[in-house]
Parts: sequence; C-alpha cells; structure tokens
Amino acid sequence: MHYRTLGRSGLRVSAVSLGAWTTYGNTVEDRAQIRAIVEAALEAGINFFDNADAYARGAGERAVAAVFEELAVPRHHLVLSSKVFWPMSDDVNDRGLSRKHVLESIDRSLERMGTDYLDLYFAHRFDPEVPLEEIVEAFSDVVRSGRALYWGTSEWSPMQIAEAHTYAKANGLVAPVVEQPQYSMLARERVEHEILPVTEAKGIGLVVWSPLAQGMLTGKYDDGIPEGSRFAAFEQFRDRFLDEDNRARVRALAEVAGDLGISRAQLALAWVLRQAGVSSVITGATRVEQLRDNAAAADVILDETALKRIDAVLAGP
Repeated sequence: MHYRTLGRSGLRVSAVSLGAWTTYGNTVEDRAQIRAIVEAALEAGINFFDNADAYARGAGERAVAAVFEELAVPRHHLVLSSKVFWPMSDDVNDRGLSRKHVLESIDRSLERMGTDYLDLYFAHRFDPEVPLEEIVEAFSDVVRSGRALYWGTSEWSPMQIAEAHTYAKANGLVAPVVEQPQYSMLARERVEHEILPVTEAKGIGLVVWSPLAQGMLTGKYDDGIPEGSRFAAFEQFRDRFLDEDNRARVRALAEVAGDLGISRAQLALAWVLRQAGVSSVITGATRVEQLRDNAAAADVILDETALKRIDAVLAGP
C-alpha cells in the first residue's frame, strides 16, 4: 500500500480506502463476512475507513466498529471518519448542520464507533439553512474539543469550500482540510474543472467516492444487470451510469487493462489516483476478492501512452 498526505495536513491516508456506504449494515449484514473484508483491508495496508451516521441509520458505524473491537486493532493504526447532515430521526433538530446537531451527532457517532475520537469528521452536505459562520465554528469546536482531529466537507461547491476555509483562517478557527466529492472516469468534469483548482490552492485534500461509478467501470454490467448488484438494488445508480455509450466505453477499456495486465477496476482506480490532488479513493467491497483487487490498484502507475488511450476511449466516438 502507498500512503498520501491529506492535502497540506500532516495526516497520511492509504491511497485506497474502504467505505461503508450501501454495504455494511445494509446490503452486507453478516458479521463474519464484514470481518473477513475488513481483515483483508488491514492486511493490504488500508488504514482509512470511511463511514457516516446516515449509513443504514448508524448500523454502518456499529458494524465496522464491532470488527475492529473483535480484532483488537490498535486505535493509532486507524484513520476513522464519519459524517453529519442527513436526518437521523423525525425530530426537527436531528438533521442539518446546526451547532446543536453537529455537537450532538459527533457524540453519538463516537458511541456507535466505540472510540474517543475520529480522525476526520465531515459535513456530509452544505446546509443553506444554517449560517456558514455557525457551521465553521461548530466544526472548529469539535476539533478543539478533541472529538475529531480534522474536519472536512463532502459535495460542497467550490465557493462554499473557499468561503469556509477563508472564514476559518480569518477568525482563528480550524479550517477544513479535506473534501469528499464524487469522481471517476464517468464523472470527472466537476472535480477537474471546478473543485481541484480551489482545493489545491487551499491545501485541501480529496478523498473521492464512487471511483468505480458504482461498479460500472468494473465490467460487471457489460451484458446485463446481475442479481444482487448495486444497479439491481439502487435505481438511481442505474439511471445515472447505465447506458449504451458507457457500456461501449467500459468494454473498450477492457483492452487497455488487458494490455497492462490489470483488471478494469484497477485501471479505473489508478486513473483517479493519477491526480496529485487526490489523497485516497474510497472503495466498497462485498467480497474479500473485490477488496484485494481494489487494494492492488495502489501499485499501478499509468504511463502517458496508457493515459492517452484512456482519454480516447472516454471521449467516445
């Protein structure tokens, strides 16, 4: 495994990380299966494990934490994250980024995850109903209280990220050090043309979600939608990525990957990691074999010839 600095912070995260979204506590509930995947991740050198309170309403946090406890993993070996924003109940204040919800939610996440602190705490979305000043001050207090070591944003606009960073620096508060956007071969324009110019200038790292376009880039949907797959379970992902143009691109990428002696998943992850501004790619896994294949992408370096071939494929006809 290779490790990258998170922006201009001193924190080092594994280039490939493991996330709980839509899997642990949700589509994967078997404790032994989750343990096997997490254990394989640790063996591969993965140290960054991404989570959120909204993942299966806290079940994602509990499921992964239970495995760490069983394995007796030393806390300092792990980089753990969680997030806050989405509703956790019908209560009017149990949602969003108000100071009340942020400070109450971090304590609940810590309890579910069985730890005294998180390494990263994310604002899962921007909250237009809360003043930016209140949001930044609340997350700054989370860090200064020791309940998280760093904080960041997820799917914020470039302007929102810049304003939060500027306000924090101007007022002696803790600035965000990381943004978590969607980024893949099939969803690249926003990150490359809007997000990276801001985050790189501010020294903010990116840990990106859906680098495999919900599995589309692995080739699993070349000839249909397998039973039990994400596209079978989640209509929104199918509608976003599954069309004949993307199928043609993914099939064409098989030749590029084959010539390099790697899988299409490894090709897609290595392509995202080519960006110096990306600190880690957050992957999901329902099987140990998937985890191991994904983790091996950290060793793949794509040369200029391969990158030009990929760009030609992605440009389409």
